[in-house]
Amino acid sequence: MLLFLWIETSNEYFNFDWVTFLGTGYWFFWSIFILSLAGILTAYSSLLLLLGFLLLWEGIELYLHLCHKILILLVILACVILMFIICKFWKERWLVAGLSLQIFAPYVHLVSITVMVILFWPVAIYVARLEREVRMRRYRMTHSEKKRLKKCNVIARLRGLQVAVGLPFLLILLSLCLMPLGIYSPCIQEKENLGPKPTIFGHRGAPMLGPENTMMSFEKAVEHGAHGLETDIHLSYDRVPFLMHDFDLRRTTNIWEVQPESAFKNPAAFSWDFLSTLNAGKWFVKPELRPFYNMKPLSKADKERARNQSIPTLADLLTLAKKERKFVIFDLHGPPPKHPLRHTFVRQVVSVILASKIEQHLIFWLPTHDRQYVRSMAPGFQHVGRLVSVKTLAKNNISIINVDYKKLFPNGLRDYKAANIHINVYTVNEPWLFSLAWCSRINSVTTDNIGLLSQLHHPHFFMTPKFYMFIWLLADIISVLFIVAIFCFHWRRETKKEKLFETSSTLT
Repeated sequence: MLLFLWIETSNEYFNFDWVTFLGTGYWFFWSIFILSLAGILTAYSSLLLLLGFLLLWEGIELYLHLCHKILILLVILACVILMFIICKFWKERWLVAGLSLQIFAPYVHLVSITVMVILFWPVAIYVARLEREVRMRRYRMTHSEKKRLKKCNVIARLRGLQVAVGLPFLLILLSLCLMPLGIYSPCIQEKENLGPKPTIFGHRGAPMLGPENTMMSFEKAVEHGAHGLETDIHLSYDRVPFLMHDFDLRRTTNIWEVQPESAFKNPAAFSWDFLSTLNAGKWFVKPELRPFYNMKPLSKADKERARNQSIPTLADLLTLAKKERKFVIFDLHGPPPKHPLRHTFVRQVVSVILASKIEQHLIFWLPTHDRQYVRSMAPGFQHVGRLVSVKTLAKNNISIINVDYKKLFPNGLRDYKAANIHINVYTVNEPWLFSLAWCSRINSVTTDNIGLLSQLHHPHFFMTPKFYMFIWLLADIISVLFIVAIFCFHWRRETKKEKLFETSSTLT
């Protein structure tokens, strides 16, 4: 269960590593470490279980070495602790696993039937042997009338064993064969009903191709066909809006080298003169600090370019977006107490945007603070809401929402689509999740993995209902034929053994 959950939530690995970094101050791929640990523990436990099954099959008494007893206890303890932590602090991971089943359920169904066919081999052997035992005892009963009652009780118990083993197996198999009746997958639909490919917003640019929230990253996103650019804005102490995600400068700048005593300060506490001198790209080319485990190697030219990146201003990004006619969406972080723009930061950002002369409809305005002022000063901005009711959106004259995909799919997707709300979901990095959004007619996604998703021209795991029905019936028919063949094979073999026994008993 732990391994399944961790594999299916690979889209959340960066967030997990980032949260761990905030707590430890050390960047490490803890998500990959836990994935490897879960895989090793699963493999060890499965092999030990298989070995025990084979020993019991051969009638050999089990003897578990003390080392294995200790290791099994450690496995149980580790799994319990990790599952407790996940259930306590990352409940949303279960939602991700549930979403993955919407995509993979048809394939899980086919794999499950295959596994049941394989498992039927030992089940058929056991049931056939029990049948042979029943017949042999009945044959002996005719020669020992005195023990008839006792023997009958033994036969009844043997019949009970056959039912106890065979009936649950057949019920499970029957439920698997009928499983598609209860499967819902958005990617099972007619081709003409499939919506257009979701447009893509580069999350902090293209953070797998360049240092996040730098001009290199945004330019890489534009090169890969981004529909829009997503970023995070802080305001310096001298009123300059600049791009930075974290609430300190430790992870993405060289603040430790320049001014280590200020490493934990809020970025808004610094002047732009100081911030502009920091390097924002050297960390990206260091193997131990790379943000994503599945990043492609950088070329020599890109490494040199990344090393020379600095913190950009909002004006720099707007210049690029205006030139390339790209949409811009951003989170606006309010300044800390005693900041000069503590209560007027929205107005400062609006003035910078208007000064850039960018077309107003290219701005997706996400901040909720001081919306009335924004509407009056920049009526062309497209206002974006969060995960609220359709009535609330209509009341505030909002027709676009920006929501976490984990919260959207279980809550009101149909209502938003019925109200013709433009939906942007974040952060979608895995192809299967992008395919789910595509099949669900999501309008746009925010992604770190623009290099891969921009190359997808058709959703993965897509199939028509007729094709899936054909696969379903074919799999059911083949599995039934295999099961009947296996059962007949073992039945005939045990019948031959019974006849040999009767012949030898008659001769004796």
